[in-house]
Amino acid sequence: MAPSAVSAQSRLALHPHFRKLKLETPFQPRLDALNLQQSWYDWAGYKAPSALWDEELEYFAIRSQAAVFDISPMVKYRIEGAGAEAFLDRLTLRDVTKLKPGRVHYTAWCDDDGFVLDDGTLFRLSQTRFRLCCQERHLPWLLDSALGYDVSIEEETEAVAGLALQGPTSWSVLNAAGFAGAELLKPFDIATFPHEDGAVMISRTGFTGDLGYELFVDAGKALSLWDRLFEDGKLFGIRAIGYHALNTARIEAGLIVAGADFTPAEHAIRADRVRMPDEIGLGFMIDLKKGHFNGRRAIEKARAVGGPAHVLVGLEIEGNVPAEHAIVYHRKTREVGLVSAAIWSPLAKRNIAIGSLQRAYGNEGASDLWVEIYAMRELQYVKLMKRAKIVPRPFVKLERRTATPPGRF
Repeated sequence: MAPSAVSAQSRLALHPHFRKLKLETPFQPRLDALNLQQSWYDWAGYKAPSALWDEELEYFAIRSQAAVFDISPMVKYRIEGAGAEAFLDRLTLRDVTKLKPGRVHYTAWCDDDGFVLDDGTLFRLSQTRFRLCCQERHLPWLLDSALGYDVSIEEETEAVAGLALQGPTSWSVLNAAGFAGAELLKPFDIATFPHEDGAVMISRTGFTGDLGYELFVDAGKALSLWDRLFEDGKLFGIRAIGYHALNTARIEAGLIVAGADFTPAEHAIRADRVRMPDEIGLGFMIDLKKGHFNGRRAIEKARAVGGPAHVLVGLEIEGNVPAEHAIVYHRKTREVGLVSAAIWSPLAKRNIAIGSLQRAYGNEGASDLWVEIYAMRELQYVKLMKRAKIVPRPFVKLERRTATPPGRF
């Protein structure tokens, strides 16, 4: 049969993946059953929930109960071998030799010009085995960078399912579900616990600024893990949530997101959109006491000539209208920056934002800053000029995030 004669139905039969435009995570059956709003978004090609039942109440599930968010679409790489430590130390900003087995650290990596490619978490599972979790896909770049190192690299995004369990009763849920010993985990600790005939890895990490954990399990055991948590966590108010609620919590915690608060270097179209670590609040990661790492020379050169051109700041804005994507002005006339994330904080009861400002206007002593907000008023946009002041991040700081052992409910 000539190619032109092949019917659409035949093509679909040959390539059934075209029937589903988005990938589904191992937890999809449970999410489908709970998603009353049928509100989905694209996360790295996966079908992910924006909200499941009520965006506002989902946020309060994080802050007053135990909230579960599916993090399976997060890109995950297994990096192992005798040269894994040296390779990752050369690749990333932080000193990997200081990362002990059973620990996690937050890190970032740059191109040769010192511009941030991505940020993420690096899990040291053993002396020679690591897991790197991040937002973007980097496999070709990682493999090219590994030339000369005794290391193997494999993407395991589809093979490993992940859940974020966050909120004040999150440890109580783990305890009720039989994960004895989870109370001993300090922030950024990792431990492995039995589950069915396999294991689940639990880290005391999260993206909410609250008490919380992340659980990783083989994809084939994902649904049984979900059911175990939800059955034993009923008394502790366990609820599934979508991204909107998580995003509100992460802004309160002052945390940044690739693609929102900074543009990854390999995706930037315009040369002035890329950022160095110092420009997005990641300068604390840079360890100049260790050996060479990607972007080191460029970062040192930029520091030598006066520092970053931009700074990432926390802002408090008058009124209660979120200033998302608002332009920041000095004296209402000079454009000096842009807001990348903004909310009315339900917990802090403040109008808060994260913004990138020109360095000259980015210190806490800067005055006469304004944001230009366009608010919908009776089917018409109204321009609001509101005062803004630079304030420290995080906007919300909860003692329970670091309390060990966590409080019992």
